[in-house]
Amino acid sequence: MATATLSKEMLDAHPWPAQIDRDLLARCIDECLACLQSCTACADASIAEEDVSEMRRCIRLCLDCADVCDGTARMLTRQTEYVAASARAQVSSCRELCGLCAEECERHAQHHEHCRICAGECRRCEEVCAAVLDAIG
Repeated sequence: MATATLSKEMLDAHPWPAQIDRDLLARCIDECLACLQSCTACADASIAEEDVSEMRRCIRLCLDCADVCDGTARMLTRQTEYVAASARAQVSSCRELCGLCAEECERHAQHHEHCRICAGECRRCEEVCAAVLDAIG
């Protein structure tokens, strides 16, 4: 039996009708929050690596991705007076940055476990963002 997430519970408790399937929205919010945490941790771990100068692009992309994931989770959580064009732009940016960050982390994944973990989370977030974009239309 699947357990409801806090995101799903909060969306279900909202009195306004959802414009997008609430299960999909909750999944995207949860993945954005997980990606935010993963990217923040990966950037921090990358700073501690001996080859930190080689990790500069990775650190930048992880921090950018974390910021966009944070904004995306927050925007998708708000359902009152939903604006599809704004949601589409935000989720599109999140999907793009997750893809870029995943690519960069995959380059370092063989040598840095935190990059392997981060790349996987970025790919999951990228995938659910694509599904949300399809749902927005």
